[in-house]
Amino acid sequence: MATKRYPTDLTDDEWRVLEPLIPPAKPGGRPRSVEIREIVNGIRYLLRAGCAWRLLPTDLPPWETVYAYFRRWQADGTWEAIATTLRRRVRTARGRDPEPSAAILDSQTVKTTEKGGHAATTPGSRRPAASVTTSSTPTGCC
Repeated sequence: MATKRYPTDLTDDEWRVLEPLIPPAKPGGRPRSVEIREIVNGIRYLLRAGCAWRLLPTDLPPWETVYAYFRRWQADGTWEAIATTLRRRVRTARGRDPEPSAAILDSQTVKTTEKGGHAATTPGSRRPAASVTTSSTPTGCC
C-alpha cells in the first residue's frame, strides 16, 4: 500500500499480524478482485466512523463487497478467531495467562428485572398513531 489515507487504515506491522488470520480465497472460485487488506480497511473505517455501509468512501472497495466479507467472516467465526488470537497475544506480551480467568458484569452489561420477562416492560400506547393515510382535518369542515 503506497500511502495511508485514513487513520483507520492498517499499518504494515498490523497487517503482518492480521493477514495470517484472514481465511484464504475459496478454491475453484472466482479469483478475488480486491485486495483483502482494503476490505479490512473498509470494515475498520466503517466501525470507527459509525456510518452506514453505503457511506463508505469510494476509494475503498464497494460497500457491497466489504459488507459481504464482513458477514461471511461473522458467520464462519473469523471475527471470533481474530479476537481470541489478538487477546491471547496481548495477554502473553503483558506476562499474563493467555486465557482470562474471570469476567466482570455490571448493570450496563446484564439487564435484569424483579419480575422478569414481558411483565417488566412498559406496554406500548393503546391510542392509534396518526398515519399518512388518515386525515387530521375534521370531516365536514370544508
